[in-house]
Amino acid sequence: MSRTLRLVEESDAPAPGEKPLRVAIASNDLENLDAHFGSARKIAVYEVWKTGARFVAAHEFSNATEQSGKHDDIDDRISPKVEALDGCALVFALAIGGPSAARVVKAGCHPIKRKEPEPITDVIAQVQEMLSGSPPPFLRKILGTWEKPDFTADFDEEESV
Repeated sequence: MSRTLRLVEESDAPAPGEKPLRVAIASNDLENLDAHFGSARKIAVYEVWKTGARFVAAHEFSNATEQSGKHDDIDDRISPKVEALDGCALVFALAIGGPSAARVVKAGCHPIKRKEPEPITDVIAQVQEMLSGSPPPFLRKILGTWEKPDFTADFDEEESV
């Protein structure tokens, strides 16, 4: 069973032309990144941009399962979590198993493992810092800032030698 809380009011907004990046954070208390993806009781979703961020939703999951010891539809705790990542580009967790990571990637989200628990505010600040610098190519593509490299300048230099 899962429950979702969504923010209705939009108080902060990115600058015109700046596309926010939606990130998810595995948490047990909605204040810290402090959970393994598979056993997280909650997933906090934020939209982050260079100069700000806003809380979007909190998904809460029940840990009650049949505990049959088999992977089946009854004991599936991962599917609701993967569904909660809809629209997210990144998910931060303390750990994520290989099969779960594959499902997350297939859903279009990139998992990022952290070694130690840390406050969600620190994670958001790190994402803002990355967005202000040089994000990896897959994020630039998501943000719409991907520019194909122009190799003609290299070709012109070789011909003039």
